[in-house]
Amino acid sequence: MSSDPPSLIEGLQRADPLAFETLYEREKAALYGFLLRLARDPHVAADLFQNVWLKLARHAGRLRSDSNLRAWLFTVARHEYLSFRRAQALDLSRLLALGLEPREPDESVEHDTRRLAFAAALAQLADGDREVLLLAGVAGLEAEQAAQVLGISDVAFRQRLARARRRLGERLREQADTATETRRAAPKGVRG
Repeated sequence: MSSDPPSLIEGLQRADPLAFETLYEREKAALYGFLLRLARDPHVAADLFQNVWLKLARHAGRLRSDSNLRAWLFTVARHEYLSFRRAQALDLSRLLALGLEPREPDESVEHDTRRLAFAAALAQLADGDREVLLLAGVAGLEAEQAAQVLGISDVAFRQRLARARRRLGERLREQADTATETRRAAPKGVRG
């Protein structure tokens, strides 16, 4: 079921620039963030992001009146990313910093360290786990919308999300244990 006003969908179907602009302004940040975290490269994410909007422009006339626009956009974004992955071998060595939002000047070092640890743990997960976490946690899609993006049932999505959260927690604990062991092994004059 769509939460979008019928006038927005009708406007898109008629190729009304105002409808397109309204949807773009509403979804651009979440959609780009999702692609950036999947691709871990701002140039690739920007290209995929542009492709999503081009596909909307090309296919808007065929949207159903009950379309869930957010789910439709994220589904297209996911397919664009999967097509890219099939066509290119991604360099996973660049994954750490690219998925993070810019650091605010007043953020503490501890907060920054936690963000880096989270990004590293997220990057260690399989694509499927990372995908469900990004859809639910970062893009903010409801379970029903995220399930629609992935082409699975709500129940299956919730199960995948629970497993992905568990695996992410395991990675974070492993990192914390490693950091603790490193601090203990450091010579006394090196400890902070």
